[in-house]
Amino acid sequence: MKRNLGLLSVLFVVVIAINIYLILSHGVGTTNPNELAGFEWSNLWIFWLLTAPLGSAIALIFTYVFFKQMKKCDPGNDRMQKIARAVREGAFAYLRQQYSVVGMVFFVLLVVLSIMAFVFEIQFRWVPIAFLTGGFFSGLCGFIGMNTATLASNRTAQAAMQSLNSGLRVALRSGAVMGLVVVGFGLLDICLWFIVLNNVLMLSLHEVTVSMLAFGMGASTQALFARVGGGIYTKAADMGSDLAGKVEAGIPEDDPRNAGVIADNVGDNVGDVAGMGADLYESYCGAILATAAIGFATAKSFGATSAVDALPWVLLPMSLAGLGNIASILGIYFVKTEEKASLKTLMAALFKGINASTIMISIFSLGLICMLLGSFLTPQMKNILGQSYTEIDLGFIKCTTYCLGVFAAVLSGLIAGWIIGKATEYFTSNDFPPTQNIAKQAITSPATVIVEGIAVGMLATWISIVCVVAAIFVSFWLTGGFVDPIRGLYGISMAAVGMLSTLGITLATDAYGPIADNAGGNAQMSNLPHQVRERTDALDALGNTTAATGKGFAIGSAALTALALLAAYVEEIRGNLQSVQKVKSLEIREVSFDEASNTQITTTRKVPIEKASLSDFMAKYEVTLMNPNVISGLFIGSMMVFLFCALTLKAVGRSASGMVGKIVQELKRPGVMEGKVDPDYAGCVQIATAGAQREMILPSLIAIIVPIVTGVLFNVSGVMGLLAGALGTGFVTAIMMAASGGAWDNAKKWIEGGNLAGHPKGSIAHKAAVVGDTVGDPFKDTSGPSLNILVKLMSMVAIVFVGITLTLGDKIGSWLK
Repeated sequence: MKRNLGLLSVLFVVVIAINIYLILSHGVGTTNPNELAGFEWSNLWIFWLLTAPLGSAIALIFTYVFFKQMKKCDPGNDRMQKIARAVREGAFAYLRQQYSVVGMVFFVLLVVLSIMAFVFEIQFRWVPIAFLTGGFFSGLCGFIGMNTATLASNRTAQAAMQSLNSGLRVALRSGAVMGLVVVGFGLLDICLWFIVLNNVLMLSLHEVTVSMLAFGMGASTQALFARVGGGIYTKAADMGSDLAGKVEAGIPEDDPRNAGVIADNVGDNVGDVAGMGADLYESYCGAILATAAIGFATAKSFGATSAVDALPWVLLPMSLAGLGNIASILGIYFVKTEEKASLKTLMAALFKGINASTIMISIFSLGLICMLLGSFLTPQMKNILGQSYTEIDLGFIKCTTYCLGVFAAVLSGLIAGWIIGKATEYFTSNDFPPTQNIAKQAITSPATVIVEGIAVGMLATWISIVCVVAAIFVSFWLTGGFVDPIRGLYGISMAAVGMLSTLGITLATDAYGPIADNAGGNAQMSNLPHQVRERTDALDALGNTTAATGKGFAIGSAALTALALLAAYVEEIRGNLQSVQKVKSLEIREVSFDEASNTQITTTRKVPIEKASLSDFMAKYEVTLMNPNVISGLFIGSMMVFLFCALTLKAVGRSASGMVGKIVQELKRPGVMEGKVDPDYAGCVQIATAGAQREMILPSLIAIIVPIVTGVLFNVSGVMGLLAGALGTGFVTAIMMAASGGAWDNAKKWIEGGNLAGHPKGSIAHKAAVVGDTVGDPFKDTSGPSLNILVKLMSMVAIVFVGITLTLGDKIGSWLK
């Protein structure tokens, strides 16, 4: 494996060097003074540096601070450290294999993008390297987060020896490393690319914003492999351990006699830490990049004539993200709890931090928007906006009604994210009736447990859908979408950035879950006092709810981000036609009826490409529900959701089957059940690793190939249908799967806590709940969360490969005509 990785690294270096040479040999970008006017040192640039790049730097500094605080904590006794070391070794063995597979896929895509850019010249020249850096930073974040989580589990268990609050603090601060490294590196990479493309390659602002979207494709590709591979691994190990251990042998969870217990703990890290980190990393970057691209078009719709006019709209999402990092760090310090706290009390403690961050970013964002879209506007833009919007004096700052509209869009995203989190808590926490009712169905049979769980998941969709729809409508309306759609789409994309602005603490509460789960396993296998296991179980139950909440948050943000990427796709078409294919005007075919001659007349209207509106592009490519290309794309997009879920669910089933066989075989070995001989932990780790690597390739490749094929066969209209169909179907399905899975898991824990009278742990009802939990495992941790990335990756692939769609799609379309 090391030899293959070394060879792959050399090939990467060679291809990257060739790309850099070709970029430099072709010369830098535009030298138009009007385009470069915004890049002189000014108050606007200084303000941006103090919010976006500085915000990313502060997040990375606190990443280091929290990591060092965790390392200083007591790692526990020798037994605890030995178990943690085994989990850590298994996790890194998995990552090495995953990165070798993903590396080969990235190399092939890098070569393809390089050929598109330099041979066929249908792609921006710097896209291949931008794509690569997106994947690199996404993988790096997953690596750092998992490194921290595997070091934190035994320290959390040891801290729980002192008190519940001590265990919570260690786990949350360790989870914060994952949250802050994602927002820190994500924003830093975006800012660095923005500076390089502007100030080194001297590109026009429009070229900068649309070409940076390739960075998002790299992040999405890495995220999908991490989510799918990690999800298959963790759920195969989890299901195998539960079915063979709890149901077949009747031994407790995390019992050292269970050969799959180490693989199960490894899976929590590779799936729920590295996988979730990569997932939200690409959501975070995708939202910022899409908003920047739409921001330039929005400024143009208001009448901007140069880069300096449009720059505030482009810089706003980056600055908002930077301030969100600071708010997240402050919110982390608000989280604390007391001994003997219920799940509801623990959840309230975490929400105290999330609520504090949300309130702070709300205040920060109002001032930020009024500064960038008010004080820092050029006189020309102030005059243009002054004709349509009223100036308002808020006392501490002056702004306009337009600024308040953008602020309302950000606020709608924040509120929607908060409500989705609370709704997910209600449907998945065992403090509330939905989950308790699932547990009560276990008295009847596993079948009724499954039926009730699916019903709860379906019921949980309506609140999230209504919240996102409300956020979409409010942000579109209040930012002028009914005057010009591109302005409203900018509002929607700002709602997505608003929802993700507190990602640092939201992801911290999510990554906290697997750390607490591993701490419980460590306590069980190390034979720590019963009270420690009680505390870690309380933290673990909270982790299940925060994980479900985090998934709901990820799904909601993915829906808004994917909608913003639809608009960014149109801007990518404009950029490719204008800068790559040198098209001067958009030719739009219009059909009218002449009553005098009683005949149908077809005319062609030409619109300069830089002045073409969103409606002009929709008319050019006939994006209407009456176009069979659009309908075909809609069906393919919806089909992709079910095909993808089927492939990942079957993958988990096949891997879990092999795991169960191995665990049962080990349980029958002489001395294992008596605790005199250790089972073959490494064998189960290897089974889960090999299964995940094998099974993750097909669904991931389909997500990349289908948008390209759809573009070639059905042109732009088919791609728009594909993305819309995948977004609508994927959004609802992902919410249902996350809610059902979380509710099944906590229903089992409710019974294990002795809350179902007459049906203790180990009873028939408990075993029925375990069956429901195992069904829910791939729902909530493999297929469901992977759908977020599927939707966004297909959007990113469509954007990056738009040159192929415009070239081959037009040719096939002309043949059909």
